[in-house]
Amino acid sequence: MTVGRNHSSSSSYVLLEDGARFDGIAVGAPQAASGEVVFTTGMSGYQESVTDPSFAGQIITFTYPHIGNYGVCEQAMESSRVWARAVVMRSAINTEDAPSAERGWLDWLADCGVPAISEVDTRALVRHIRDAGSMRGGVFPGSISESEARSLIAAQPAMKGADLARVVTPDRLTIHGSGSGPRIAAIDTGIKASIVRNIVQRGAVIELHPCTVSADELTASDPDAIFLANGPGDPAALDYIVDTLRALVGRKPTFGICLGHQLLCRAVGLQTFKLPFGHRGANHPVKDLATGRIEITSQNHGFAVLGPHGERTIAGDEPLRWDTDFGAAQLSHINLYDRTVEGLTLLDVAGATVQYHPEAGPGPNDSLYLFDRFLDQIRAVA
Repeated sequence: MTVGRNHSSSSSYVLLEDGARFDGIAVGAPQAASGEVVFTTGMSGYQESVTDPSFAGQIITFTYPHIGNYGVCEQAMESSRVWARAVVMRSAINTEDAPSAERGWLDWLADCGVPAISEVDTRALVRHIRDAGSMRGGVFPGSISESEARSLIAAQPAMKGADLARVVTPDRLTIHGSGSGPRIAAIDTGIKASIVRNIVQRGAVIELHPCTVSADELTASDPDAIFLANGPGDPAALDYIVDTLRALVGRKPTFGICLGHQLLCRAVGLQTFKLPFGHRGANHPVKDLATGRIEITSQNHGFAVLGPHGERTIAGDEPLRWDTDFGAAQLSHINLYDRTVEGLTLLDVAGATVQYHPEAGPGPNDSLYLFDRFLDQIRAVA
C-alpha cells in the first residue's frame, strides 16, 4: 500500500448488513460512516465520483486497484463538496507527483472528513454485492465493535424510497452562462458541474432551480427548454417533480439525463425499479436503436426504467413505440450488459432522455454529441 507520510496504519473494516466483513487499513478521516455500499468500475475519475451528488448516501467501492495515482485538483470537482459517505479501495495512493495535482488523494479525503479504507479484498466485496445486491453497510475503525457497527447500519435508511434530491438541491436559483444561445431552465436534483460546463460552452444560458420549483416558476423567464439532470435516491420518491413535469411536457422541449431520464419517463407513464447492484462506471455499452450505433458510456445509477409493458429487460433491438398522455413515444437506447432501458424519445412533442452521462465526467467522449443534438433540437422549435 502506498499511503501518505501522515497516515498511520490503524485497522478498519467494512461490514455489510448481511454480516459479511472485509478488513483493511484506515487511510482517511478517523471515524465511522454508514450508507448503501456500491461499486464503480471506472479506472480514473475518483475525485469526480466522490463529489458527484448522485453518490449521496453511498459508500463507494472502487474496483480498479490503484486509486489516488494522480492526486486531486480543483478542476476535477463535480460539486462544491464530497457527497460519498466513505471510500473503499484495494491499494490507496497519496502521491502529488502528477502535473495537475494540488493535494494528495488521502490527505484531501481526511481534510474533507471522509473515512476511507485500503488493503481491502475489493474483488471479494464486489462479487458479494453482485451476488447479494447493493445493501446497507459501513466503514468502521477497528475500535468499534461489530455489534455497535450493526446498530449503526440498521439505523441507516434504505435507498429504496429515499428522497435525496432535497438533500443535494440548492436553496436558491443560480444562472450560469452569458451566451446568446437558448435559455434552459433546469430542475437541479444534483447536477454535475461538467454537465453545466458542457451546456454553457455551447453558448446556452442555464438556470439551476431548487428541485421543489413549480411549473410556473420554471417558465417565469420564458425559457426555451426544460432540463432534468442526474441526482441521488429513488425516482419513485419524487412524485412532486413528476407532477411538475407533467405540467410542462408539450409546452416546452424537455430533456433528461440519468435521474432526469427516470423522472421524465415516469411523467409519461412508465415506472421505475431498483437494480440489483446498479450501473456505475465508464465502460457500459449502449445501443442506439435508431442507428444501430454502440457507444461506450459513463453511468452512475441504482434505479432503471421499466419498458412500456412493464418489462425489466428489452428482448429485441427494434425501437418499441407506444402511446402516452403526450402522444407517441419510443425507446431509443438499451444497455447491452443487461438490456435495460437507456433512452426515450417523444415523437409528437419535443422531448428525449438518456440514462447515461454524455458529459463524460469522468468517462469516454462517445456521447458528447448529444449536447449539440439537444441544443439543435431546441433551436429547431424555438
